[in-house]
Amino acid sequence: MLNRKKFLQNIISVAAGSVLLGFKGFEKIVQPAASNFVIQNSISFDLHCHPGRFQAKGMDDYPGDESVIKTVNEMNQVYLSGAFFSLVVDRIVTNRSPNGTRSGRAFNPGEAWMEYKRQLGNLKELFKLINVRHVTQLSDLTNGQKSDKIAAFIACEGGDFLEGKLTRIEQIYQDGVRSLQLIHYNLNELGDLQTEDPVHNGLSKFGKEVVRKLNRQGMVIDVAHASYKTVQDVVDITSAPIFLSHSILKMDPNRPIAVRAITEDHAKVVAQTGGVIGAWPSGFNKSFDEYVDNTLRLVDVVGIDHVALGSDMDANYKPVLDSYLQLPQWIEALRAKGLSEDEVQKLAGGNAVRVLSEVLN
Repeated sequence: MLNRKKFLQNIISVAAGSVLLGFKGFEKIVQPAASNFVIQNSISFDLHCHPGRFQAKGMDDYPGDESVIKTVNEMNQVYLSGAFFSLVVDRIVTNRSPNGTRSGRAFNPGEAWMEYKRQLGNLKELFKLINVRHVTQLSDLTNGQKSDKIAAFIACEGGDFLEGKLTRIEQIYQDGVRSLQLIHYNLNELGDLQTEDPVHNGLSKFGKEVVRKLNRQGMVIDVAHASYKTVQDVVDITSAPIFLSHSILKMDPNRPIAVRAITEDHAKVVAQTGGVIGAWPSGFNKSFDEYVDNTLRLVDVVGIDHVALGSDMDANYKPVLDSYLQLPQWIEALRAKGLSEDEVQKLAGGNAVRVLSEVLN
């Protein structure tokens, strides 16, 4: 039987590729075009993605169903086990410019809820077309099924659609949503965000109620895009580990400041809950190699148990990892930097699964 290093070298050498990852008790058969390989005890997970920019379906800037199909096929080609497919409700009120993304107007009453329902309906229709398994339970990911279809969990980026109604958390749970990112680019009623001046002094009163409700409901709380004070407030309240699904540590003072970057203290408070930070391959990394180094910087700050993959695929800013076919390179690069097999397995999927096992009902 091939040893792990030789196995990965062989995979990278063929067009299909596969990801070497890990989670005990799980098996998956991998069948690249050139050869058949068996990866035992393996699992992989992406905390945050937008395959083919599915959230834009029905809009003028939607690249078409073929774009979703392409990315999902690449997910399956490298045998990614699972991922959070994230809706983006505030996309209808935000504007992109060379200076970043900002809210252009306020939501009209009921508009955010209608947009949530529209995007959710479109995604579920796409699930019938693309090679995924829409799942809501961790057992659907880890029960040992051999499948060539990725396990797709649904997330929402921004809680704007709650509109002061805690009961909507129960509704989105019934809809199959399992993760709520409290804040995105539009300032909402839940708390302050990284890219705007503070209004709530962290998490709002309603935001605190939402955190408690998400804990009771068994849903993942995602604090990506939230200000440091907002994250601190979430950490003070939550009874479960949290995600910061996609971000990057601040660079040295001579580098341009990325408004979405986080300080070491910011990262540490997330880890304090037992949570996980998604290493984000955005253009704030100068190169793919620097992304690998920045993944390891996160590990140095918070520990090997608190870092994962947060690709933001197909909606990222000038990504240095812009295809899932690059995942074997990421895995091999981490190993080449000296991580053990167990450590690589944690980054690739094990840490995410640990949090999901503690949170999901």
